[in-house]
Amino acid sequence: MILPMGCQGAHIAFSGVGLIYDDGSEQLEVLRDVDIAIEPGEAIALIGPSGCGKSTLLKLAAGMLQPTRGTALVNGMPAQKPRQETALIPQDLGLFPWKTVLQNAALGLVVRKVPKSEALDRARKALEQVGLVGFDRAFPKELSGGMRQRLALARALAMDADLLLMDEPLSAVDALMRESIQDLLLDLWKRRGHTQLLVTHSIEEAVFLGSRIIVFSDRPARVRQDIRNPLMGSPDWRDCAEFAAQCNAVRHALAEGVAS
Repeated sequence: MILPMGCQGAHIAFSGVGLIYDDGSEQLEVLRDVDIAIEPGEAIALIGPSGCGKSTLLKLAAGMLQPTRGTALVNGMPAQKPRQETALIPQDLGLFPWKTVLQNAALGLVVRKVPKSEALDRARKALEQVGLVGFDRAFPKELSGGMRQRLALARALAMDADLLLMDEPLSAVDALMRESIQDLLLDLWKRRGHTQLLVTHSIEEAVFLGSRIIVFSDRPARVRQDIRNPLMGSPDWRDCAEFAAQCNAVRHALAEGVAS
């Protein structure tokens, strides 16, 4: 694996994590005894059956939910509330249709009360990194699906996040655009050194973007396998025989989880 330069990412530790949703009339156990340690600068892909709790784990890391049991730590501190250095890209991308591209890119900074001039300057630089120069005044509805994905990523980059959480961000784009944005995500991760957690249902995406691939069981989710992916990020990785072999390993791990 080609290590990211700097490794300025966050450290994450899930220890004995369990989570039960309780609406007062019914309880639903989503996570059970999840133990995962993530080193600064690692890129982790989370994959498993639909509805097993992968997105819930992201929300725990983001400080949006609290575990029923166990602990969720970011840089040694309980993730009890959202932190400024964490960026979350949700499934719907979270773009505001009435705001321009530049305003959307600066939104996280504005919420954190960064001075307006600084927020806009950082947002412009982030838009440049993702190839959206010249679209400052456009609105999300005027962008293609791939451009909206890049805009959501620009908002995260503008925040200078050390922890990037992504919940199936590429599920709505076509195959070629998906690979293009995967390449962008990989390049940014190598250059910035942030810690990255990606929820995906695509085996190929998990193998392309995960230095480790965490395979979950059905709900309540437990870690089925933690697959090391040491060649991730190497040149022409998608075309290597080892890439296909890793995809098969993940596929078998998922099948075993369904079978059991």
